[in-house]
Amino acid sequence: MVFLHGYGANGNDLISIGEEWRDLLPDAAFVSPDAPEPCPGAPGGRQWFRLTMADPYERWAGVNKAEPVLTAFLDAELARYGLNGDRLALVGFSQGTMVALHAGLRRARPPAAILGYSGEFVAPAGGGEKVLPKPPPTPPSILLVHGSEDTLIPPEALFISAERLAKAGIPCQWHLSLGVAHGIGADGLMHGGLFLASALGV
Repeated sequence: MVFLHGYGANGNDLISIGEEWRDLLPDAAFVSPDAPEPCPGAPGGRQWFRLTMADPYERWAGVNKAEPVLTAFLDAELARYGLNGDRLALVGFSQGTMVALHAGLRRARPPAAILGYSGEFVAPAGGGEKVLPKPPPTPPSILLVHGSEDTLIPPEALFISAERLAKAGIPCQWHLSLGVAHGIGADGLMHGGLFLASALGV
């Protein structure tokens, strides 16, 4: 299970969630890498791609730039543990969710599950390209979780992402955490753990 942190954080930010889910996923190996780039203005923080919110093409260019970096890391980790790609689960937060959905759905062997907190399924700016060239033959189980009070990435992103996935032929589940801002609430943590245990057949 690979955790993908948000903008300005690092691999230490999410790894403790693994302990919260240990009883549900007793045999899982939890990995939480640092994103590849240092994050300006955040000492010790990292970014999967530059994020200023000023350029409408920024997120699409960013997830495409991050995809091969993440893919290489995932392939190396699967080889290290001797696992097939269908035993992989991706758990993203914010920018990490954007990268998890983009890269995970483009893998030759899709992961078993993608759990995305407080993020979005990024679409190309201007609509000139398809958000996904073709759906994977066996799509992963997907759960998107968002806080109802998120002001950084508004909760509308949850419903827009679910619609984009549906148009690409990929079903997903979603959960809106009432009263939660840009973070992971206790209900989202519980739903996420149960979702992953079910998707991985635990």
